[in-house]
Amino acid sequence: MSEQSLESPLASDTGTDEDDRPTKPAILRGFRRRCPNCGRGHIFDGYLKVRDQCPSCREDLSHHRADDGPAYLTILVVGHLMAPLIHIAFTRFRPEPLVLATIFTIGCVALSLYLLPRLKGVVVAFQWARRMHGFGQTG
Repeated sequence: MSEQSLESPLASDTGTDEDDRPTKPAILRGFRRRCPNCGRGHIFDGYLKVRDQCPSCREDLSHHRADDGPAYLTILVVGHLMAPLIHIAFTRFRPEPLVLATIFTIGCVALSLYLLPRLKGVVVAFQWARRMHGFGQTG
């Protein structure tokens, strides 16, 4: 066997998966809460329930396994954004503790409610792009 014939199956398998479903556009579509395939259809039926199929392109989305990943990502992002802001607000402005707690509680809840569906869309889109959990099956 020639050296070229040994390399071509691996190169074509790797290239097909990467070119067929690029990860970055899928993740951006997921963050916008759109279908990772077409970018037109809404991925959610309600606040967090993922549709079984895209209403536009009929892509099967029932294979997703987001589980607790979006919640962990939301906590990570909100915590890393709010912790330095709480420190800065406390050291510079010295507000009353109740005022500080009220303002940052509302901010944390609002940011969490904003980010949670978007990060769930990112997780579902990443799984779709990487053909995880049955997304790679043709049928």
